[in-house]
Amino acid sequence: MNSKTSTDSAALSRRDVMQRVAAAVALASAAEPLLEAQGGAASHHTTKEDFVRLMTELSNWNRWGKDDQMGSINLITPGKRKQALALVKEGVSYSMARNAEMQEAVDNPAPIVRKMTRVGSAAPSAGSGGTGDTFFISYHGYAHTHMDSLCHFLWDGKMYNGYSKEEVTENGAAKNAILNFKNGIITRGVLMDMARHKGVDFLEPGTAIYPEDLDAWEKKAKVKVQAGDVMIVRTGRWARREAKGPWPVNTGGLAGLHVSCAKWFHARDIAILGGDGAQDVLPSGVEGVNQPVHLLSLVALGTPIFDNLDLELIGREADKRKRWEFLVTASTAAVPGGTGSVLNPIATF
Repeated sequence: MNSKTSTDSAALSRRDVMQRVAAAVALASAAEPLLEAQGGAASHHTTKEDFVRLMTELSNWNRWGKDDQMGSINLITPGKRKQALALVKEGVSYSMARNAEMQEAVDNPAPIVRKMTRVGSAAPSAGSGGTGDTFFISYHGYAHTHMDSLCHFLWDGKMYNGYSKEEVTENGAAKNAILNFKNGIITRGVLMDMARHKGVDFLEPGTAIYPEDLDAWEKKAKVKVQAGDVMIVRTGRWARREAKGPWPVNTGGLAGLHVSCAKWFHARDIAILGGDGAQDVLPSGVEGVNQPVHLLSLVALGTPIFDNLDLELIGREADKRKRWEFLVTASTAAVPGGTGSVLNPIATF
């Protein structure tokens, strides 16, 4: 082989290598979104057996004593409350409650039933008068903003801290009832806006949020979830409903937390888990377990849940300030034996 042939062969070899490298890079770039979408679910695949192990692994039973009925609310100490109050700089407050749905819809099969007991037209035209009403609300479900108490879910016949299912009767819950939280919630709230994190107005139903999404949001927002916090997750559910109308949650799904996130917020020692849906991604991805995040939170961790928050206003206000932490105050109805309560949580900057 002469020197020219050798030089040409080397040049062809270098060109061939460069072309192959370029092709590989292009192929990897094209496949990256697909791999990300498929890999997230694959890398966090959880079986029912995995879930059962988590029920034990993440358990807070007896952590605050064998008679405890407060669960992770114990993490909201007097010092935590004072720190949360110190977050208030402007003194402006915003509700995180959804206006009560009064009309039946595919996502609200049990709207509030209201009956006027005294109307204005019946009042005298002179002197004193009055108006009144009574209403019935079935607050559990996917429509109304409410707080789940620790007796709301059971696993293997037991609720948080090992109390038996027999503690809940026709007379209400004798253990882990909502009355335990009568003194109210005062603590730090952290908004984890997953829709804004993904650069969209809302996440589509069935979109799972994974621990790495929570990590990425903390880095982006420059805020870290800490012990005793209310961790609040926005998926943009109500923005989607406004844009596209209601959909049947049981069959149409919801964006929400994948069960793999339970280890994440257990490690952070959150006091309350809240969000604009039911917290769980639906379908859950765990065969035979419809709401694993709910079960792990309420039964294993003893962490109450704020369901169906309306986070559109607070999302805008937090984004405007680029401030994702604030004081949260909330109080429940003082109903003995209640499995939960309607709720109006307030965020104050």
